[in-house]
Amino acid sequence: MTTTAPQTPAAYPAWFATRQQQAWERYQEMPAPTRRDEPWRFGNLKQLDFDGFSTAGAANADALIARSEGLEKPVAKFVFVNDAPVSREASLPDGVVCLPLSEALVSHGDLVAEHFMKQETRLGSAKFAALHEASLSDGMFVHVPKNVEVDGTIEVHHWIDGANTVIFPHTLVVTGESAKVRVLDVFRSADDISPGLAVAFNDLVAGANSQLDYVAIQAFNEVTRVIQINETGTARDASAKGFILNIGASWARNESLSRLEGSGSRSDMLSVSVPAREQEYDQRTYQHHVAEGAYSDLLYKNSLYDNAKTIFSGLIYVGEGAHNTDAYQTCRNLMMSDTSEANSMPGLQINADQVKCSHGSTTAQIHDDEIFYLCARGIDPVSARQLIARGFSVEVVERLGDDAVEELILKFIDDKFAHIASGGA
Repeated sequence: MTTTAPQTPAAYPAWFATRQQQAWERYQEMPAPTRRDEPWRFGNLKQLDFDGFSTAGAANADALIARSEGLEKPVAKFVFVNDAPVSREASLPDGVVCLPLSEALVSHGDLVAEHFMKQETRLGSAKFAALHEASLSDGMFVHVPKNVEVDGTIEVHHWIDGANTVIFPHTLVVTGESAKVRVLDVFRSADDISPGLAVAFNDLVAGANSQLDYVAIQAFNEVTRVIQINETGTARDASAKGFILNIGASWARNESLSRLEGSGSRSDMLSVSVPAREQEYDQRTYQHHVAEGAYSDLLYKNSLYDNAKTIFSGLIYVGEGAHNTDAYQTCRNLMMSDTSEANSMPGLQINADQVKCSHGSTTAQIHDDEIFYLCARGIDPVSARQLIARGFSVEVVERLGDDAVEELILKFIDDKFAHIASGGA
């Protein structure tokens, strides 16, 4: 990648240019992760060599717009190709700001500045968060004001087009008091053979008594690498729900931090991953209870095929004064082959009283009796195993509570199962 500082467009506010320059300096100064760093335990550090990648323009915009199929009736739909906005349509309530970040920086600069990348990245990829901040040229900004509810889903497609292309997609979603919104990000590659790199970041800021749902579908081709960092903050009585589907990429690193800053707030952290062949998914999470009386629940499920590998490392941290915390953390691995590998490291750190916390991980294979039961009813063994794996994933997907979004996610999962059954052809 380039060794010179990216140039901030002149139209952007001065504060943003300063932030980008400072971020570039941090990126240059910070050391690369090593095997001695606990946040990179079991991690594949070879994947952090980004030499040869560069930004590119949107060459096949029209074709990719046509391929950006998702929900039947989203309330808004945006398409980005190599970080450039190439298509948009929206029908949203008055007062809702839903714009490419490049435009929001000009028209709502103070509002963006108030919420943009405010939390500390602490799960291992601070260096790459700095690279993202220094290099990002565009993204998505959504602000839903007080007492406004968006009835439906805002759908955003992010495409990588071209060999050795790097993108820096950014999504910033802010809800005011008693507001409601759901945002869906879909990440895909223009073809199946061009290596790509994505360093993605999303900020979720849930105001008091609001509801903010965020869904990410990672379906890049299997020669693309991705680092995806999520930072969520919840105010008093707010609810934030984050879901990640991993079916693409050769290597994906997900870091999700949820900070429960208001009493009575709730955070649901959900993920389904279906790695196959040599795919590797590395997921790190942090449930940070700051205020008392807050609730968090994490449920991650992985179905591993062939020589796939997953890593899960999660911590529930209950700060001093965060009494009456209610927090749960579960990672479950379904081993679909004898050569796959799952590493799970759940953790708890409690510094308050009157708390209910539990954490755990399970790893198992499908029992022969289950396969026999389905085969006795005319289902072939391969289909039987995939039906069980699908059912294993459905429990997480159903927690989204929206039929249209759940149907779309299950379509991506079914496509991945079909790809596995065909041998990747």
